[in-house]
Amino acid sequence: MSRARILLADDHELFREGLAGLINAQPDLEVVGQAGDGLEALTLARDLRPDLIIMDIKMPLCEGLETTRLIRTEWPEACILILTVHDEDEKLFEAIKSGASGYLLKSTNSVDFLRVVRNVVAGEAALPPKLASRLLEEFARLANRPAPESSSPEYADLTPRERGVLNLVATGATDKEIAAQLSLSLHTVKSHVRSILSKLHAINRRQAAKFAAQVGWVNKTPR
Repeated sequence: MSRARILLADDHELFREGLAGLINAQPDLEVVGQAGDGLEALTLARDLRPDLIIMDIKMPLCEGLETTRLIRTEWPEACILILTVHDEDEKLFEAIKSGASGYLLKSTNSVDFLRVVRNVVAGEAALPPKLASRLLEEFARLANRPAPESSSPEYADLTPRERGVLNLVATGATDKEIAAQLSLSLHTVKSHVRSILSKLHAINRRQAAKFAAQVGWVNKTPR
Protein backbone atom coordinates (compact mmCIF):
# COMPACT_ATOMS: atom_id res chain seq x y z
CA MET A 1 0.00 0.00 0.00
CA SER A 2 1.39 3.39 -0.99
CA ARG A 3 1.73 5.95 1.78
CA ALA A 4 0.33 9.48 1.55
CA ARG A 5 3.22 11.96 1.34
CA ILE A 6 3.02 14.82 3.84
CA LEU A 7 4.94 18.09 4.22
CA LEU A 8 5.04 19.66 7.71
CA ALA A 9 5.45 23.44 8.10
CA ASP A 10 5.83 24.74 11.66
CA ASP A 11 8.50 26.94 13.22
CA HIS A 12 8.48 25.00 16.52
CA GLU A 13 10.94 22.18 15.86
CA LEU A 14 9.98 20.08 18.89
CA PHE A 15 6.28 20.17 18.00
CA ARG A 16 7.07 19.46 14.34
CA GLU A 17 9.25 16.47 15.22
CA GLY A 18 6.51 15.12 17.46
CA LEU A 19 4.01 15.30 14.60
CA ALA A 20 6.51 13.68 12.25
CA GLY A 21 6.98 10.77 14.67
CA LEU A 22 3.22 10.28 15.00
CA ILE A 23 2.67 10.39 11.25
CA ASN A 24 5.60 8.18 10.31
CA ALA A 25 4.36 5.52 12.73
CA GLN A 26 1.28 5.07 10.53
CA PRO A 27 1.33 2.43 7.75
CA ASP A 28 -0.44 4.72 5.27
CA LEU A 29 1.25 8.08 5.99
CA GLU A 30 4.79 9.44 5.79
CA VAL A 31 6.50 12.81 6.26
CA VAL A 32 8.60 13.63 3.20
CA GLY A 33 9.68 17.12 4.24
CA GLN A 34 9.75 19.61 7.10
CA ALA A 35 9.84 23.41 6.94
CA GLY A 36 10.52 25.91 9.71
CA ASP A 37 9.18 28.98 7.91
CA GLY A 38 6.78 29.94 5.14
CA LEU A 39 9.35 30.46 2.41
CA GLU A 40 10.93 27.08 3.07
CA ALA A 41 7.45 25.52 2.97
CA LEU A 42 6.81 27.17 -0.42
CA THR A 43 10.11 25.86 -1.81
CA LEU A 44 9.54 22.33 -0.52
CA ALA A 45 5.96 22.30 -1.82
CA ARG A 46 7.29 23.16 -5.29
CA ASP A 47 9.96 20.46 -5.14
CA LEU A 48 8.10 17.63 -3.40
CA ARG A 49 4.48 18.08 -4.54
CA PRO A 50 3.19 16.22 -1.44
CA ASP A 51 -0.30 14.78 -1.08
CA LEU A 52 -0.89 17.03 1.94
CA ILE A 53 0.75 20.08 3.49
CA ILE A 54 0.13 20.65 7.20
CA MET A 55 0.66 24.37 7.77
CA ASP A 56 1.00 26.44 10.93
CA ILE A 57 -0.36 30.00 10.80
CA LYS A 58 2.32 31.77 12.84
CA MET A 59 5.67 31.37 11.09
CA PRO A 60 8.63 33.66 10.33
CA LEU A 61 9.50 35.16 6.91
CA CYS A 62 6.08 34.33 5.46
CA GLU A 63 3.11 33.46 7.68
CA GLY A 64 1.06 30.36 7.02
CA LEU A 65 -2.02 31.86 5.40
CA GLU A 66 0.04 33.90 2.93
CA THR A 67 2.12 30.80 2.18
CA THR A 68 -1.11 28.89 1.58
CA ARG A 69 -2.27 31.54 -0.89
CA LEU A 70 1.07 31.47 -2.72
CA ILE A 71 1.11 27.69 -2.98
CA ARG A 72 -2.48 27.50 -4.19
CA THR A 73 -1.80 30.22 -6.77
CA GLU A 74 1.09 28.22 -8.26
CA TRP A 75 -0.44 24.80 -7.61
CA PRO A 76 -4.28 24.96 -7.44
CA GLU A 77 -4.57 21.24 -6.66
CA ALA A 78 -2.49 21.55 -3.48
CA CYS A 79 -4.13 20.09 -0.39
CA ILE A 80 -3.36 22.18 2.72
CA LEU A 81 -4.47 21.62 6.31
CA ILE A 82 -4.08 24.58 8.65
CA LEU A 83 -2.98 23.54 12.14
CA THR A 84 -3.07 26.33 14.73
CA VAL A 85 -3.80 27.35 18.30
CA HIS A 86 -6.28 29.98 17.08
CA ASP A 87 -10.02 29.41 16.95
CA GLU A 88 -11.10 32.97 16.09
CA ASP A 89 -13.70 33.38 13.37
CA GLU A 90 -11.45 35.79 11.48
CA LYS A 91 -8.64 33.25 11.20
CA LEU A 92 -11.06 30.51 10.20
CA PHE A 93 -12.64 32.52 7.38
CA GLU A 94 -9.25 33.80 6.21
CA ALA A 95 -7.92 30.25 6.07
CA ILE A 96 -10.83 29.08 3.93
CA LYS A 97 -10.45 32.10 1.63
CA SER A 98 -6.74 31.35 1.33
CA GLY A 99 -7.57 27.95 -0.13
CA ALA A 100 -7.05 25.68 2.86
CA SER A 101 -8.73 22.27 2.70
CA GLY A 102 -9.18 22.15 6.46
CA TYR A 103 -8.57 23.94 9.74
CA LEU A 104 -7.53 22.02 12.84
CA LEU A 105 -6.67 23.18 16.35
CA LYS A 106 -3.38 22.12 17.95
CA SER A 107 -5.34 21.05 21.01
CA THR A 108 -6.78 18.16 18.96
CA ASN A 109 -5.88 14.69 20.27
CA SER A 110 -3.77 12.32 18.18
CA VAL A 111 -6.66 10.03 17.20
CA ASP A 112 -8.76 12.91 15.84
CA PHE A 113 -5.70 14.46 14.21
CA LEU A 114 -4.92 11.31 12.23
CA ARG A 115 -8.58 10.87 11.29
CA VAL A 116 -8.71 14.42 9.91
CA VAL A 117 -5.42 13.98 8.05
CA ARG A 118 -6.72 10.85 6.33
CA ASN A 119 -10.04 12.54 5.50
CA VAL A 120 -8.31 15.55 3.95
CA VAL A 121 -5.97 13.32 1.93
CA ALA A 122 -9.10 11.53 0.67
CA GLY A 123 -10.48 14.85 -0.58
CA GLU A 124 -12.81 15.87 2.23
CA ALA A 125 -12.94 19.29 3.86
CA ALA A 126 -12.12 19.27 7.58
CA LEU A 127 -13.28 21.59 10.34
CA PRO A 128 -13.80 21.04 14.08
CA PRO A 129 -17.55 20.94 14.89
CA LYS A 130 -17.40 24.22 16.82
CA LEU A 131 -15.74 26.03 13.92
CA ALA A 132 -17.93 24.31 11.35
CA SER A 133 -21.04 25.65 13.07
CA ARG A 134 -19.64 29.18 12.87
CA LEU A 135 -18.96 28.77 9.18
CA LEU A 136 -22.48 27.44 8.65
CA GLU A 137 -23.88 30.48 10.43
CA GLU A 138 -21.85 32.76 8.17
CA PHE A 139 -22.99 30.86 5.09
CA ALA A 140 -26.62 31.13 6.22
CA ARG A 141 -26.17 34.87 6.70
CA LEU A 142 -24.73 35.24 3.20
CA ALA A 143 -27.40 32.97 1.72
CA ASN A 144 -30.14 35.25 3.07
CA ARG A 145 -28.73 38.22 1.19
CA PRO A 146 -30.09 38.92 -2.31
CA ALA A 147 -28.50 36.55 -4.77
CA PRO A 148 -25.81 38.27 -6.84
CA GLU A 149 -25.75 38.21 -10.62
CA SER A 150 -23.88 35.18 -11.91
CA SER A 151 -21.39 37.51 -13.55
CA SER A 152 -20.59 39.25 -10.27
CA PRO A 153 -16.80 39.65 -9.81
CA GLU A 154 -17.14 38.05 -6.37
CA TYR A 155 -17.80 34.69 -8.01
CA ALA A 156 -15.99 35.19 -11.31
CA ASP A 157 -12.88 33.34 -10.13
CA LEU A 158 -14.43 29.90 -10.72
CA THR A 159 -12.79 28.47 -13.82
CA PRO A 160 -14.94 27.08 -16.65
CA ARG A 161 -13.92 23.57 -15.62
CA GLU A 162 -14.90 24.26 -11.99
CA ARG A 163 -18.25 25.61 -13.19
CA GLY A 164 -18.77 22.37 -15.11
CA VAL A 165 -17.86 20.25 -12.09
CA LEU A 166 -20.13 22.36 -9.86
CA ASN A 167 -23.01 21.89 -12.29
CA LEU A 168 -22.65 18.11 -11.98
CA VAL A 169 -22.21 18.30 -8.20
CA ALA A 170 -25.52 20.18 -8.08
CA THR A 171 -27.26 17.31 -9.88
CA GLY A 172 -26.09 14.93 -7.15
CA ALA A 173 -23.36 13.25 -9.20
CA THR A 174 -20.59 11.49 -7.27
CA ASP A 175 -16.90 12.21 -7.88
CA LYS A 176 -16.60 8.96 -9.87
CA GLU A 177 -19.59 9.90 -12.03
CA ILE A 178 -18.18 13.38 -12.63
CA ALA A 179 -14.79 11.92 -13.55
CA ALA A 180 -16.39 9.56 -16.07
CA GLN A 181 -18.60 12.24 -17.61
CA LEU A 182 -15.84 14.85 -17.97
CA SER A 183 -13.05 12.35 -18.79
CA LEU A 184 -11.01 13.41 -15.77
CA SER A 185 -9.11 11.45 -13.16
CA LEU A 186 -10.76 10.97 -9.77
CA HIS A 187 -7.91 12.90 -8.13
CA THR A 188 -8.48 15.87 -10.47
CA VAL A 189 -12.19 15.90 -9.70
CA LYS A 190 -11.51 15.86 -5.95
CA SER A 191 -9.09 18.77 -6.40
CA HIS A 192 -11.70 20.75 -8.35
CA VAL A 193 -14.32 20.09 -5.67
CA ARG A 194 -11.94 21.27 -2.92
CA SER A 195 -11.20 24.42 -4.91
CA ILE A 196 -14.92 25.08 -5.49
CA LEU A 197 -15.76 24.69 -1.79
CA SER A 198 -12.91 27.04 -0.90
CA LYS A 199 -13.85 29.72 -3.45
CA LEU A 200 -17.54 29.63 -2.53
CA HIS A 201 -16.80 29.45 1.22
CA ALA A 202 -19.00 26.35 1.35
CA ILE A 203 -18.58 23.73 4.06
CA ASN A 204 -19.79 20.84 1.89
CA ARG A 205 -21.02 19.89 -1.59
CA ARG A 206 -24.67 20.48 -0.75
CA GLN A 207 -24.03 24.08 0.23
CA ALA A 208 -22.06 24.66 -2.96
CA ALA A 209 -24.90 23.14 -4.98
CA LYS A 210 -27.45 25.34 -3.21
CA PHE A 211 -25.45 28.42 -4.10
CA ALA A 212 -25.13 27.29 -7.73
CA ALA A 213 -28.90 26.93 -7.92
CA GLN A 214 -29.43 30.36 -6.33
CA VAL A 215 -27.32 32.17 -8.93
CA GLY A 216 -28.81 30.22 -11.82
CA TRP A 217 -25.77 28.11 -12.73
CA VAL A 218 -27.78 24.88 -12.75
CA ASN A 219 -31.26 23.97 -13.90
CA LYS A 220 -31.75 20.76 -11.97
CA THR A 221 -32.53 20.72 -8.25
CA PRO A 222 -29.84 18.84 -6.29
CA ARG A 223 -30.98 15.51 -4.98
